[in-house]
Amino acid sequence: MSDLKPNSILIIGAGTWGCSAALHLARRGYTNVKVLDPHQVPSSIAAGNDINKIMEHKELKSPNADAGSIAFTTFTRAALQGWKTDPIFQPYFHETGFIVCGHTPELIEHIKHEEIDQLAGDYTALESADDFRNTMPPGVLTGDFPDWKGWISRSGAGWIHAQKAMVSAYNEARRLGVSFVTGSPAGGVTALIYENGDFVGAKTADGLSHRADRTILAAGAGSDALLDFEKQLRPTAWTLSHIRMTPEEAQKYRGLPVLFNIAKGFFIEPDEENHELKICDEHPGYCNFVSDPDRPGEKRSVPFAREQIPLEAERRAREFLRDTMPQLAERPFSFARICWDADTVDRAFLIDRHPGYPSLVVAVGGSGNGAMQMPAIGGFIADALEGKLCEEVRDVVRWRPEIAVHRDWWSTQNRFGGPNRVVDFQDVNENDWTHIVYTE
Repeated sequence: MSDLKPNSILIIGAGTWGCSAALHLARRGYTNVKVLDPHQVPSSIAAGNDINKIMEHKELKSPNADAGSIAFTTFTRAALQGWKTDPIFQPYFHETGFIVCGHTPELIEHIKHEEIDQLAGDYTALESADDFRNTMPPGVLTGDFPDWKGWISRSGAGWIHAQKAMVSAYNEARRLGVSFVTGSPAGGVTALIYENGDFVGAKTADGLSHRADRTILAAGAGSDALLDFEKQLRPTAWTLSHIRMTPEEAQKYRGLPVLFNIAKGFFIEPDEENHELKICDEHPGYCNFVSDPDRPGEKRSVPFAREQIPLEAERRAREFLRDTMPQLAERPFSFARICWDADTVDRAFLIDRHPGYPSLVVAVGGSGNGAMQMPAIGGFIADALEGKLCEEVRDVVRWRPEIAVHRDWWSTQNRFGGPNRVVDFQDVNENDWTHIVYTE
């Protein structure tokens, strides 16, 4: 494969990573970049189309840190710099702080050794219910926090308005000359174009072929339908819900640190426009397993969109609220949906030139941590395209099917909560979903 600068680049996917890649490529002077997506930006099914996502960062100072931790720190350090200094993203970062906690001895030990590096950051221990309550204004945290313990960090963490940041990246990329073809059928990719041993573009649902010198596959959980990832990706879904508050309540809840119990859930302060408080229950995830037409006898997880959540997820979210903010525990949900991402085997990103197809770059595998990388991830994707990914991340995020040969599709991947197992949507009955009524 020639390392000469390509004349044309095609990006499949206009979500968080696709928009970031388009922006960074345009900033590097690429003048023929096209992005395809079956949905308008922001896509209704993109994981990043969300009023807020957690931004958590710590400097890793442990001398025994493994390669994966070092790589993740490299990514998040670059992202944090972007959130703080890049005018395209800076308005959408809210450095309100972050609380990570658990409610059993096993979870608390896990946090100590896996979730935080106590040699780094400004972590302060929270040992009692009063400690938790005192992190926020009076009357916000009124729960008993039964057996909860945790830590709070006030700097370099909080939340991002993911939807606004994605639209900002999209608008700036367009201003710099990137062409976006969105909506179905014109932007709906049905297949990659394979010729002479390589992928040279994509076909869309309107029958057109879009050819390019290089193709970047960044379609999130949908990427698995367009390329054989040799079991490296597992589309996995989580659940989110909103409670609408009055303007006066929203003001009271303004500027709160994110509170995250690694086996119960988390909440993020209300957004400014709709005054909706976001609550997520925590669990190892849902998959939607169906027969794999390419591998007889095997199954694969196939994403689908739905603006409802299983009733069991609603119950978990309300249990979380009863522990923390019981005054809100019975409020009706104003919105809920399932949110898809793509898990790799080791939860490290997958950003690499495909070793078998010289013109194809894969940029997938957010594994639940993709949205907060938005300001900088496109630069790493551009580096992969140009063959110059930095040493700290290159080997960690490489194409690595050898670790997926015997993949356990049911692995919880070090996630906790709920039934402490992955649940198949095929086992959720139609009557076991919420029935939120949406009005204009």
